[in-house]
Amino acid sequence: MNPATATATAAATIRPLAPADLEAVVAIDAEAEGRSRREYIERRLHAAQREPALHAQFAAEQDGQLLGFILGRVMAGEFGRRGRGLRLELFGVARHWRGGGVGRSLFEALAVWARRHGIGELRTAALWRDTAILSWFDTMGFDLAPDRIVECAVGDAPISAREDRAGDEPAGDGSEIDYGRHDAAGANDHDRAERDTADVRTMTQADLDAIVRVDRRITGSDRRDYIGGRLAEALGESAVRVSLSARCDGAVVGYLMARADLGDFGRTEPVAVIDTLGVDPDYAHRGVGRALLSQLFANLGALRVERVETIVPQHELTLLAFMYAAGFAPAQRLSFGRRLGAVA
Repeated sequence: MNPATATATAAATIRPLAPADLEAVVAIDAEAEGRSRREYIERRLHAAQREPALHAQFAAEQDGQLLGFILGRVMAGEFGRRGRGLRLELFGVARHWRGGGVGRSLFEALAVWARRHGIGELRTAALWRDTAILSWFDTMGFDLAPDRIVECAVGDAPISAREDRAGDEPAGDGSEIDYGRHDAAGANDHDRAERDTADVRTMTQADLDAIVRVDRRITGSDRRDYIGGRLAEALGESAVRVSLSARCDGAVVGYLMARADLGDFGRTEPVAVIDTLGVDPDYAHRGVGRALLSQLFANLGALRVERVETIVPQHELTLLAFMYAAGFAPAQRLSFGRRLGAVA
């Protein structure tokens, strides 16, 4: 099947999603969710128009009627990953067409697109209580992924009262997500004193070269395209992106890229998702990562976003320990992955 052109199936025609499909997509989604998520869906469609190489979005239709849709986005560096993956963000099938193979046809189009673009894995996440979507994931061949989704309520900051135990600070391992000082004390302290560890500001276009330099020192790779794309998104959609840079000694030494999200499976309230957080190795263990988190929490409080979430690979025990010390805890959402061989 060639997803770049319309392809007939037994029940529907699978074709690329178009801007004109917005109203039908919003209606199908609202029918399933019991509420409209128009703003979120509109942003996802606009993002695909702005960066077509990073999005795979398909529609199923019959006789001009939209029966279902599926939205995927290329992940090229989020959550500290080195390889590319395709994140299944959202899909829906009109009520009277469920169980008729429309969802499978859409999924196959997404998988074919991913393989054609050199992507070998689909990833997604869902609330563990959402039995309907979990059953569909199982049918499509997804397995539980070896990642941990952790979250923290923005208003929870009791850790600052703990005794400082800097001697318990584990050594950094040079991985991409260097969250700064890994001690147990004050990791989620939102007082101004915490943010004074570094000069933390809203990320701007002028920060790009410095952030690419820091990222190269951490990862060993030049990811200008990925970072530049996320920065452009931050500047173009300020209501979505919450991204920060940190300065010490007059230079950018750390960055945090996050997005406010309301959409994917099981989300019922706005949540900030941390995609990437890095600190120059020369400034590790000086509280830079902690200052970035603190400022993020302060900004989100002003935006009335009440929860922060991120994904940490389960083998990154040092990072998990830091996140737990910062007030994070296991989320109610689970991470799933599917390797792309032959489509089941």
